Amino acid sequence: MLLLFGVFAIRRVPNPSLLILALALAGSVAGCDRQKAGSEQAAQGQANVSAGQAKGVGAFEYMIDRSHKGEAAPQAAFSGPDDAAVSLAAFRGKPLLVNLWATWCAPCVAEMPTLDALAASSKDRMTVIAVAQDLQGAEVVDPWFQKAGLTALQPYLDPENGLLDAANSALPTSIYYDAEGREIWRVIGAIDWQGAEAKALLAEAKS
Repeated sequence: MLLLFGVFAIRRVPNPSLLILALALAGSVAGCDRQKAGSEQAAQGQANVSAGQAKGVGAFEYMIDRSHKGEAAPQAAFSGPDDAAVSLAAFRGKPLLVNLWATWCAPCVAEMPTLDALAASSKDRMTVIAVAQDLQGAEVVDPWFQKAGLTALQPYLDPENGLLDAANSALPTSIYYDAEGREIWRVIGAIDWQGAEAKALLAEAKS
């Protein structure tokens, strides 16, 4: 079952202390729940709110979560721009920022131009990928990319929501891994990737 507060969907958590913290943060963090086939929503797992700060700047509202620091990147497979299966292990060797988003998620779409600018300016020192969680896959993601005018990001697809399941989070969620594939932090909600706080966060991993 989902607990809905404003625009942020918090999944029910079994630990009462986590639920209290979730309720405290829910009103200030913008996010989208996952899409379900047809007109319904899939509601599995919980949004991790056990650590971090809720912040908002204009249209960008987010929470920084460090409770997963040191965890290995999931092994779930998804599709690359060439339709070939790929996993996060293929990107090891330099820091990796993975953005989980969907075309129907307004905060996801709002932050995408700033994420694209980051991908263009940082390609020599880190990798940035945006992995769409749309259940319809390329049918809806490819047309969106054609209209968006992005210059650096490519359409990675995860219609089975394998990465979102592993993250146990809401959309958008961006996870930063070091060069060895260990999580450093995650941002739940939309952030300006050209802003000062995003730049400070990205400086935490060294290639």
